[in-house]
Amino acid sequence: MKMNSKGFKQKPRSKVVISFFTVFFILILGAWMHMFVIGKNKIQMVATSIVASTKKTIKIPLNCKDTTQKCPLNYPSRFKPAISSSETCPDYFKWIHQDLKVWQETGITRETLERAKPNAHFRLVIKSGRLYLHQYDKCYQTRDVFTIWGILQLLKMYPGQVPDLELLFLCHDQPGIWKKDFRREGPNSTWPPPPLFHYCSHRDAYDIVFPDWSFWGWPEVNVKEWTTLQVAIREANERVRWKDRVPYAHWKGNSYVSPERRNLMQCNFSDKYDPMVHLYEQDWEKERENGFKSSNLEDQCTHRYKIYIEGRAWSVSKKYILACDSMALLVKPEFFDFFGRSMVPMEHYWPIRPQESCRDLEFAVEWGNNNTEKAQEIGRRGSEYMMKRLEMKYVYDYMLYVLQGYGKLMRLNVTVPENATEVCSETMACPITDGGLIRQCMDDSLVTYPSVKAACDLPQPYGDDEIKRFLKSQESAERHVEKLTNDYWEVQNKILQKGKIV
Repeated sequence: MKMNSKGFKQKPRSKVVISFFTVFFILILGAWMHMFVIGKNKIQMVATSIVASTKKTIKIPLNCKDTTQKCPLNYPSRFKPAISSSETCPDYFKWIHQDLKVWQETGITRETLERAKPNAHFRLVIKSGRLYLHQYDKCYQTRDVFTIWGILQLLKMYPGQVPDLELLFLCHDQPGIWKKDFRREGPNSTWPPPPLFHYCSHRDAYDIVFPDWSFWGWPEVNVKEWTTLQVAIREANERVRWKDRVPYAHWKGNSYVSPERRNLMQCNFSDKYDPMVHLYEQDWEKERENGFKSSNLEDQCTHRYKIYIEGRAWSVSKKYILACDSMALLVKPEFFDFFGRSMVPMEHYWPIRPQESCRDLEFAVEWGNNNTEKAQEIGRRGSEYMMKRLEMKYVYDYMLYVLQGYGKLMRLNVTVPENATEVCSETMACPITDGGLIRQCMDDSLVTYPSVKAACDLPQPYGDDEIKRFLKSQESAERHVEKLTNDYWEVQNKILQKGKIV
């Protein structure tokens, strides 16, 4: 029998009271958690909330029982998150204002919007929280399918928060709206440029960057949706620690899509020369025939250094490469996606000059193997950026804020075209009954509950002076690496010349 603080014997508490407090604790804990429901081949984020007695969780299941395959009429039109935001969005959200700035003065009129149509694969209309599609041209593989699927999940995650709008979307690799084609003044003024959503942009283009399709899956090459892959890559990082990895740089991909990649392959190992890199050609046709047994992204986190190089434009591989805990060696890109502009050289990655890629790569590996703690730290920070600042909640938050900002620029009556078709999760997923990779990606990325947590707080946009300072700091870090590299090769050349004299 236990004694209390006054020396009296305590009476034993009943099991009923203990059980009551156990249940109460579980309920309180569950009120504020985002739980992962793990099922067969499925990891689905389920938002749960118990908020006194004033709110109930709204479930939005995939209803494939209706054989008419029409969109349900009972989607929630509004849902106020129970948990207010207590965090500021990652820094890359600051670029949203910059991407939309060109239309701040004029807004987006019907005439301005329609001028983007020749470059667009499809038009999306969002009206009263419902999505309508007018397809002009088929995109490569399922780029359009999973882009549209992602926006549908956004509408279910934040019901009533996406404004009525019309947008045009380009699925090609390279941007479609180039600055050189638009003049502000003069009799032949073509200002403002038409707004066009796209997966990447360029310093000389006006395309509005938006998350690419692969966040919801890329079934043609057996790439799973991003949340599932994050878990798999994180487990792979635990299996093979940085110091136990192959002390070389690794790249595997399709070199035929660009001259830059073909040049990279010339850096590969030969009988006479070891450039400290392992480069492999990815033959997707053979991979399909072989059941994708040697192309799992989580199985490629085995080297201390991973190379990123663009293809025809930006590449979706950036997030997978940076997530590996390896020090990422980024061959300086020409194009940018929505999340990469706030990354810093020597903090999140090591910069490589395109015109000096072989020499730069060799020195980067040499430097890393002689500065293992620093190299490992760069790899860790890059991986942390992908795992924490690019989790799917932030991807959806970014989409929400881009579309909200874009919607405020509408100077037109949002109209559903006669040839448009309403699309929803049911019309996209339910007809797929073969159990293939497309349906699996959809099932794995399906949002079935509105978010009980509000979107992160949008940070103040970059001011012009702040952008200049930030870009200057990036350039300064790049110049520092250039100097280290040039000094190293100057010493190596002197050693080589001495050897020849002897």
